[in-house]
Amino acid sequence: MPDACAYDYAVIRIVPDATREEFINVGVILFCRTQRYLAARIEMDEARLRELAPAIDVDMVHRQLALIPAICAGEGTIGQMGQAEAFHWLVAPHSTVIQCSPVHSGVTNDLDATLERLVKMQVRRTATT
Repeated sequence: MPDACAYDYAVIRIVPDATREEFINVGVILFCRTQRYLAARIEMDEARLRELAPAIDVDMVHRQLALIPAICAGEGTIGQMGQAEAFHWLVAPHSTVIQCSPVHSGVTNDLDATLERLVKMQVRRTATT
């Protein structure tokens, strides 16, 4: 089993109208400096977004969200700055439709599994009874 490593993560949110303070979680960014790991997973529930913001340009949101995993993969000017810089740029407070939660930390032996677990907990909706 690999050694445990500390990681930081933030939840990616769509905030259609910041004055209403409503948002939908649509992804997670996970960063581990010691393992040189930076990844994001996006899963947007379009129906839910349209319920919250019927007039939103969903195609534009998809295009903007697609930039996040690309930056994590080292693409573009920001992606080429390095993982730590890219992570901090992505999670910095922005007054845009796409925002991130505060950064949280944890420890894991499996970064990919942790990213999947965080997406399951923070993004995917489960049926409630």
